[in-house]
Amino acid sequence: MRQAVSWLPDLMAGAIASLPARSAASQTKRVSQHANDRLVFLIAVTAQAKGAAMSKLLPDPPDRAAARQAGFDEALPAQTGPTALNPSYDGAGGNPHAFGWLYHFVTALELAPVVAVHSMDRAGIIRFWNHASEELYGIRAADAIGRAFRDVVFHPGRQTEFEDVIATIWRTGQAPQASDWLVQSTVGRRHWVYSCYYPVKHDHVMEEIFCMEVDITARKEAETSLAQAAQVFQNARDAIIMMDVQYRVRAVNGAFTSITGHAPEQIIGHTLASLGWGVDDGFYERIWAELEGTDHWEGELASARSNGQRYPVRVTLTAIRDAHGDVSSYMAMLSDISERKRIEEQVSHQAEHDALTGLPNRILFLDRLHQALATWRRQGSCSAVMFLDLDKFKAINDTYGHQAGDVVLREVAARVCACVRQVDTISRLGGDEFVVLLSDIKGADQAAHVAVAITQAVALPIDIGAQEVTLSASVGIALCPDDGADVETLLHHADVAMYHAKQNGRGTFRFFSPAMNAHMIERVELENRLRQALDGKEFMLQYQPEIEVATGRVTSVEALLRWRHPQRGLLLPHEFLPVAEDSGLIVPIGEWVLRAACRRARAWRHAGAAITVAVNLSDVQLAHDGLLPAIDAALESAGLPPGALELEIAEDALIRDEPAFRATALALRARGVQLNVDRFGTGLSSLEALRRFPLTKLKIDRSYVGDVVHDPVHAAMVPAIIAVARSLQLRVVGEGVETAAQLDFLRQHGCDDYQGFYASAASSRPNLAPHRL
Repeated sequence: MRQAVSWLPDLMAGAIASLPARSAASQTKRVSQHANDRLVFLIAVTAQAKGAAMSKLLPDPPDRAAARQAGFDEALPAQTGPTALNPSYDGAGGNPHAFGWLYHFVTALELAPVVAVHSMDRAGIIRFWNHASEELYGIRAADAIGRAFRDVVFHPGRQTEFEDVIATIWRTGQAPQASDWLVQSTVGRRHWVYSCYYPVKHDHVMEEIFCMEVDITARKEAETSLAQAAQVFQNARDAIIMMDVQYRVRAVNGAFTSITGHAPEQIIGHTLASLGWGVDDGFYERIWAELEGTDHWEGELASARSNGQRYPVRVTLTAIRDAHGDVSSYMAMLSDISERKRIEEQVSHQAEHDALTGLPNRILFLDRLHQALATWRRQGSCSAVMFLDLDKFKAINDTYGHQAGDVVLREVAARVCACVRQVDTISRLGGDEFVVLLSDIKGADQAAHVAVAITQAVALPIDIGAQEVTLSASVGIALCPDDGADVETLLHHADVAMYHAKQNGRGTFRFFSPAMNAHMIERVELENRLRQALDGKEFMLQYQPEIEVATGRVTSVEALLRWRHPQRGLLLPHEFLPVAEDSGLIVPIGEWVLRAACRRARAWRHAGAAITVAVNLSDVQLAHDGLLPAIDAALESAGLPPGALELEIAEDALIRDEPAFRATALALRARGVQLNVDRFGTGLSSLEALRRFPLTKLKIDRSYVGDVVHDPVHAAMVPAIIAVARSLQLRVVGEGVETAAQLDFLRQHGCDDYQGFYASAASSRPNLAPHRL
């Protein structure tokens, strides 16, 4: 039908020429007036439409065969006689073939399935509405004819423009250029149409405007899709490259230049190999072979921008096939994955490195250690694992804050790194613990050399901003394969050796030995027994009196902890307190000592002995947040006045001068609790350190008192210590007095009190009566 409509004007012209005026007049009387009106207008519009824009839209078929194929074979003149063509023909004059053809033409135009034909008069009233118009707009002819066209169809967004076009046709009598319109009917149907408008004249007077429209919605949607595809192609963030079947580039989008730096003319007509991927021989052949088999290939490659900068790119190649299944082109997409790779590397680094120091963490260290062991199994090379722990690092955190502690950890990490080779691995396991893997070493001597370098480097002062701090490191070393041939064993033995380094003075290193391991097993067992001892009430206190030198009166007693071990008997503090301090058990044990000592002191005072009780505090207890509440609870529970309790601390606590400890000391003094310095002379405290703390007593260490009779140096130092205490208004106690000569020496130099076996050993029931002078 589409082809038939295009050559209808020619057929109409031929029919008109074959109709004598007399015959035409007589025949029109035999048809209805309505059909006559339509015929007149159709003849007129057809004549005017001949050769117009519709012929551009619908090409003309050249011969009668095409007309028959289109369904108009009955409309063409034939040799069969007039009645076969027109049933209304009455045989009266004229050319019955031509008139019959016109009859069928009107019917065919009304039923044309492709071209919507309608007309309107000067008032805009619809006068003609064919079947295609019904299908296009969803409105029957009976419902459309006689109504204003604008009430049936409107043009969204361009209604005023459409009305101006119609007005121009009425004003000029000229047909405008055919154009595309978006139309919508009152029943909601919305289409794009290609519209041609023709003025219809009678006796040179315009009476109607005839419109012929073709639905081009599908074409418009295709154009929109193509436009969108073009926009996507041009504005995609990834580079898109179109290639022919010979893999030559035919088109690239804008992202191609922004990513690669190459202008389109530099690549169009060439293959992708010209981009310089830096791949091995045969790489492209493998890609094309995979494309032929699967129509797809993707992978990550290293490419080069136009300025020579290397960057990672992900390439996706796809074969595009035509309707016949043959490859017509190839499409490549290039994604710059530099940022993704950077993030992946960052995430990987964070997953395998310590955030504070940047050193490998436990995960990466274990991987390196596994590699070193694999190398040893293949080549027999020796390696060493070194455990490094910073001595008393917690004191730096407590004194100067965690920010200063972080500065120290970063500086220690940098110093340790400077002591090892590039092939070695240093890891921070957490807190102040580091571990070093020395790969492919010659033997124990090389490991010892590195350990010495590390301990010396760590011991140098560290600037934390306002001041400098010093600390030491204890190092334990385990050799592979001598001390272990697997990860777990080597790490455990290095850890054991490190603990022995701490027990042997700190700031040094120790190699692992089987004896160390046996000692460590014993230590673990002792820790487990300590936990049970606290619950099983295996601890007890013994008390040693402090006696006034001048009168022999007992002024105080020192509470000394003992452990009644089920298998080993009575254990003294030095046999188990180091384990209790390292494990943290000293805190609950110390709280038990406080409660028990306060209750005993309250009982003595109730019995009339006006004495005080002294309890030793470890560094771990001093740093614990629960110390003050524990002291308050012990005093309140026993009903003991604070002034009857003395707390003894080591001289090292004064040396460190931690703000937190100073605050604790001031709080104790405010409560009335007395604070003593035990074993004075074993540390390096200064007169200024003694002055800053609210102290009550200074207890001279037994190492000085025991040699005053025979050692001139100690004989000179003890009076000096007494003089210092006097200047600070502190009471002085001489510890470890075992002979009358020692006591006489202390008496001669003005010592206030003494303590030792000469007067009384420690006992659960101490003698509180006055002692001999």
